[in-house]
This record gives sequence, C-alpha cells and structure tokens, in this order.
Amino acid sequence: MSGVEDTDAIRQANEKSAKRKEARDRMMATKTLSKGLLIVHTGKGKGKSSAAFGMVMRCVGHGMKSAVVQFVKGKWETGERTVLERFPELVTIKAMGEGFTWDTQDRARDIRAAEAAWAEAKRQMADPEIKMLLLDELNICLRYDHLPVAEVVETLKRKRPDLHVVVTGRNAPDALIEAADLVTEMTMIKHPFRDGVKAQAGIEF
Repeated sequence: MSGVEDTDAIRQANEKSAKRKEARDRMMATKTLSKGLLIVHTGKGKGKSSAAFGMVMRCVGHGMKSAVVQFVKGKWETGERTVLERFPELVTIKAMGEGFTWDTQDRARDIRAAEAAWAEAKRQMADPEIKMLLLDELNICLRYDHLPVAEVVETLKRKRPDLHVVVTGRNAPDALIEAADLVTEMTMIKHPFRDGVKAQAGIEF
C-alpha cells in the first residue's frame, strides 16, 4: 500500500470514528435521569451473586452504604464476605438462609427462614442511609413459594426512589422481571462441575 493509500485509509478511519463519537454524544445527551434501580440477575449460568457482590464493592468504593440479605445461603466463608466485612461502616451482611431446599428437606423451616429474611430486607429498605440492597437468592424463595410473589414485587416497586435493589437467583418470576429496570440473564455454555470439578475458592466462593 502506498503512502497516499495509507493516508486515505487513516483519514477514512478517523472520519468514521468521529461520526461514531458524534452519534454517541447525541445519545448520551438524552440520558439525564437518575434514580434507584430494581436490578435482577437470573438464569442458569454462573456469576449472578458474584456480579451483584461486585456492585456492592463498587458502592464501597464510592463511600455508599449497602446491605446484603442472603435468603438461602447461610454464613458460608466466602471471599466476598471476607472483603466486605473489612468495611463494617459501609456494609451490613445478614446471612438468613438455612441452606438449599435439597439440603434442608424441611419446607416449614425454609418458609420461616424466608419470612425472617424478608422482614430483614424490608427493615434495610426503610433505612435512608442504605443506598444499595442486595437480596441474594431471593428468586429461589419465590420459585418455591416460600414468599408470596405479588407482595414481594409490590414492595420492591414501592421502594425508596433513591435505593438500588439487586435480586439474584435462578428462575426470576415474570412479575419481577416486568417490574425491574435492569435484567441480566446468565447463560451457561460450559461448567467444570459437569466434568467432576468441585467448587473452588476464588471461583465459586
């Protein structure tokens, strides 16, 4: 390619880049709202809770107070908990779960645990200092009817305008997806568990 052709290619590339920037600037100029979001992480793929905990850590970085209510998982030793517990002035973590339903084999106990966790979630929602609330694995409780879906969704829809709420877990109900501002579905393509690889520190916990 000659020097002239090189110059023309560079000029055309720069023009395309300038047009893309101009279009993006126009789009960004229309995005002026700021509000507390209802966010849902669902799907069969890995990373729903991990992504949500990453958002909590992002809030810590901004000096924003957050709270975590874990609906299914008990007080497991996880890397996220270890990190976040170093910031007690910014993060409250309540592990209210009794374990997965296939572990407990006790529906009445699971319902009591879910109700206690939901009561704690509503208490955190009412705290004006909390800017983000993570309801980890709430979708599991909704799927198994441990909590009434209509009441939970209506309560989340009536949350404080400045509060972000993140809900995780497979099989998010349609009503919650409809009410949410942001929904991400994690899709599993491959998982080492299928090849006999157990959960590992730094990956699963």
